[in-house]
Amino acid sequence: MTGYRTDLAMERTIRPGGIGPGVQVDTQHQGDMETTWVRIMTDDAAQRLGKAQGVYWTLTHPRLPSLLPEERMAIAKEISQMLRLLLPPQGDILVLGLGNRHMTADALGDRVVSGVLVTRHLQEKNMRGVCAMAPGVLGITGVETAELALGMTEKIKPAAVLVIDALAAMEMNHICTTVQVTDTGIRPGSGVGNHRQGIDKEWLHVPVIAMGIPMVVYASTIVRDALRRILSYDNSEEAAERMAEELAGNSAGDLVVTPRNIDELVQGLADMLALAVNAALQPDMSLEELSHYLH
Repeated sequence: MTGYRTDLAMERTIRPGGIGPGVQVDTQHQGDMETTWVRIMTDDAAQRLGKAQGVYWTLTHPRLPSLLPEERMAIAKEISQMLRLLLPPQGDILVLGLGNRHMTADALGDRVVSGVLVTRHLQEKNMRGVCAMAPGVLGITGVETAELALGMTEKIKPAAVLVIDALAAMEMNHICTTVQVTDTGIRPGSGVGNHRQGIDKEWLHVPVIAMGIPMVVYASTIVRDALRRILSYDNSEEAAERMAEELAGNSAGDLVVTPRNIDELVQGLADMLALAVNAALQPDMSLEELSHYLH
């Protein structure tokens, strides 16, 4: 169903049948910040949720786009610790920023890569080797992103690949407020129904960590949430889902919506993720030092 399209594993778990055999969900709160671990441990659970087996970690903060610089730095530190936990402790890292740089809502990966501190060419003993690239999209390059990723990985031979992309959410309150990190890789475009070859360990033969922030939501999701508030009888959720599907069943079913100030939001969030990546890959440097490399 259209309303179920999402890249966030935690949103899958809140749907009927989401939490069950083979799925473990742990949530913690620290002030306004919420962190959730979703572990998908069996093939049956993966098929039921439509997500690959592995670990999905999400950090949600309702004021994430408007946090003060010092608050955003604290969030970047939390993300960097998670990245450091999933990435191998040694070896070069290839950072790939996915998406279309000409579409602001899809430009997160490109913007993050522009702030990543690249060091592979420096051969410094106290700095980890990092290379970064934004390969573009099939419609511009004529080459599948997964094919480009495979070619670069075979040539560079990194210890792991870190992929960054804009995501799609199923809940409006997760737009630009949630960061997801997973060790399962990524399938570009899956959240908006545009399935491409996955970029994962099976494809690249090295660990693939994926990170992203939801930037868009389906129009049918907005309709569904509005209907939920309007309908007051016992089966309101089921009725809202059914009516949303009917209203969005034609061309509207493919419409996705993004905040009107997306330009400002993307740049601020991209800077935060770039700082988190740099902190994870260069632990000998402080966040204050690394923040100077963002632009």
